[in-house]
Amino acid sequence: MATVVEKTGIRREKGWLYFLDKRGDVSRARMARGGGKAVKGREKVVRLGIDREEGFLYFIDKQGHVAKVKMKRSTARKATARKKPAKRKTTSRSRTTARRKPAAKKSAARRTTARKKTARGQTAKKRASR
Repeated sequence: MATVVEKTGIRREKGWLYFLDKRGDVSRARMARGGGKAVKGREKVVRLGIDREEGFLYFIDKQGHVAKVKMKRSTARKATARKKPAKRKTTSRSRTTARRKPAAKKSAARRTTARKKTARGQTAKKRASR
């Protein structure tokens, strides 16, 4: 569950994205909707100056307070991650593969019509046998 860091009671307006900026203040930015031009720029809503703890996600909850949650995959965990197993050594063998010669080209128009005729004949035979 989330723990409240700072009680601010911010009232959200529709069409705005509320977030904690780099300085630890609550800011908001216009959300891009409907393919229109996105308005650049941010507005500071509340100046708090919250110092962030590593491995936590900070957000504005439904009540408008700043809250934090422990991340499941935090950056702090990467440093303590176990080492990958060493790659297996392989013996160096020279691999020789037989290469095929490219097949001679046949006339495409003649071959496709022959296939169509045989396919039609087979389906007719199947229908007759039922």
